[in-house]
Amino acid sequence: MNFLHRIEPDKEKSPFLHTVYDGFFTFAFTPNTVTKGGVHIRDGMDLKRQMVQVVFALLILYLFGIYNIGHQHFIALGEYPGFLQGVHLKLVYGLIQIIPIFVVTHVVGLGIEFFYAYRKGHGIEEGFLVSGALIPLIMPPDIPLWILTLAIVFAVIIGKEAFGGTGMNILNIALLARVFVFFAYPTYISGDEVWVAGLQGLAAGSPPDYGWIHLSVFNPLFEALNLPGYNPASAVVDGYTGATPLSLAFHSGWEHVTEVYSDSQMLWGTIPGSVGETSKPLIIIGALYLALTKIADWRIMFSMVVGAVVMALLLNTWGATPFMQVPWYYQFYMGSFWFAMAFMATDPVTASGTPTGKWIYGFLIGFIGMIIRVLNPAYPEGWMLAILFMNVFAPLIDHYVYQANISRRLKKARAVA
Repeated sequence: MNFLHRIEPDKEKSPFLHTVYDGFFTFAFTPNTVTKGGVHIRDGMDLKRQMVQVVFALLILYLFGIYNIGHQHFIALGEYPGFLQGVHLKLVYGLIQIIPIFVVTHVVGLGIEFFYAYRKGHGIEEGFLVSGALIPLIMPPDIPLWILTLAIVFAVIIGKEAFGGTGMNILNIALLARVFVFFAYPTYISGDEVWVAGLQGLAAGSPPDYGWIHLSVFNPLFEALNLPGYNPASAVVDGYTGATPLSLAFHSGWEHVTEVYSDSQMLWGTIPGSVGETSKPLIIIGALYLALTKIADWRIMFSMVVGAVVMALLLNTWGATPFMQVPWYYQFYMGSFWFAMAFMATDPVTASGTPTGKWIYGFLIGFIGMIIRVLNPAYPEGWMLAILFMNVFAPLIDHYVYQANISRRLKKARAVA
């Protein structure tokens, strides 16, 4: 620590370097001073370390998502169909896909954070730490990096810095990046082809899109280790579809889904989809970790499940389309509900802050999200739009909760008087 103090840049002479230094220093060390007095709560969980807990909960989703990128790629080629076949090829392939997405996300997002901290003359805000970890997990594995860059610039500047920075934004930053891609470049985040990486198309006979790093770097390494390498002569097999279960159910009902995917595949997440949103058990483990450490509020999670179940049952009763007839419990096998519940709806900045408000907020996300998923003719999913919609109404929910509490206490006070 003494060494770091000696190399600290002068704040007046080098304000930008001092801003960068301060960000890394406070990330490595907790503050060495606390407020004096008997009523102060001393706790080592500052904002940076609170956000690190969310990143820890996401690690298992990164590991699985990286591997599943490679697994889906080789399924399309009809090679290594077993989940644990071709492990080295699938793992390396997934890493090659995710590392550029992760690096661009953090370079662009943190670069903007650093710039605004320098311009404001204060320390670096930590808000992008979690957003930067979430964004790669909610994007397709083949998202063009230039589109990703535009989405992050839009989300951080318009969604956060325009409102005052960390803690002042009214919309979830990671979801704002995704919704930008969805509305500005819909063909890159919807349809069947975007969820399987590294193919020139999904039509039978389409070749893989291997680059120099696959063929000139890793193939010689695998050959030296007497392991199979990437085969540029491979092709997409006949009858393959990259459609997600949600897309299949939307167009043809649950029976068509089960013709392509088993319940086990959908549950464990060995299916096409966004990088981190497919494995339900791993997401639930992350949700339990956040709830037990009190980083995320369990009220929002539980009430969101209740809201989704209620709406799904109502749609089952109506049953006007094949998608409405999907049994309510199978709705939780498809799409990104669990990820949205655990890591998006529980954002403490954009969610309701009152205990009663959290119940209302979570329930309405589940209820409205299921409506959008099933009834929207253009987009068979709903949690992104439902959460952003309820982000806007979260302050209003808390306002009425406060007003109800005030009215109740006034009635008690008048009764006593």
